[in-house]
Amino acid sequence: MTKAPAPPCTDSTQPQGAEPVRLAKRVAQQLGCSRREAEQYVEGGWVSVEGRVLEEPQFKVAALQTVTVDKNATLMDQGPVTMLLHKPIGVDSGALAEGGRPPLAPGHSKVKTAGLAVSLLTPANRWAQDRSGIRPLKKHLTQLTITPPLPREASGLLVFTQDWRVARKLLEDATTLESEVMVEVNGAATPQQVQLLCHGLRFNGRALAPIKVSVSSQNEVQTRLRFALKAVAPGQIPSMCDDVGLHLISIKRTRIGRVAMPGLEPGQWRYLLAHERF
Repeated sequence: MTKAPAPPCTDSTQPQGAEPVRLAKRVAQQLGCSRREAEQYVEGGWVSVEGRVLEEPQFKVAALQTVTVDKNATLMDQGPVTMLLHKPIGVDSGALAEGGRPPLAPGHSKVKTAGLAVSLLTPANRWAQDRSGIRPLKKHLTQLTITPPLPREASGLLVFTQDWRVARKLLEDATTLESEVMVEVNGAATPQQVQLLCHGLRFNGRALAPIKVSVSSQNEVQTRLRFALKAVAPGQIPSMCDDVGLHLISIKRTRIGRVAMPGLEPGQWRYLLAHERF
């Protein structure tokens, strides 16, 4: 259910000596709305206490504290969000519970997020050129599916989504969805080595399907290879390089399907735009 934007409302006129009350109750009193609507205003990041935005409806406010509802406040829900992160080397994608979801929301007192990619999804790390118009909220860090994961030693595009349609696309279509991976190796790769990478190798006892591998840049010191492949298995690319005698330096995923991450520096993230499709 939606409602017209709430008028700006500031209230610090509660009687002195009154007991602290839940923030949602205070907002409901100020706006003359239902408790549930008040909770939605708070969870939507529209309510501040003494100038500080709070998103917890249960937060207790004292009688003399000033509570302000943003003049642009609305009950219209922007829906589930998807975030694209440039995961740095050395950061874990994060363990997933059954169904591909974290067992508890990041930020919960029982969840240790240090060293996990989800800990980078902070307002400070948001890409300055994000054009989504979405305001970061704490609820965006709940019920996230992290897919497809990246090994700790790799960097690149990592997707966090609350949208079941996006999660299903990335999980169920993994065998047909092409990813682009930039691979740096020592020395100059020969045409024969590149040809072998494209076709003729085995992994985990099975012949690999043909893939597209090309030289992006090369000098005597190192070669940058572009892999375009589907359903890449953990450890597959390092094994392929080793099989053709190439010493691997780094792996970076730059694209999943039709979505890439140009402009994102390691550790930066942005919201998936409305028109973008994997």
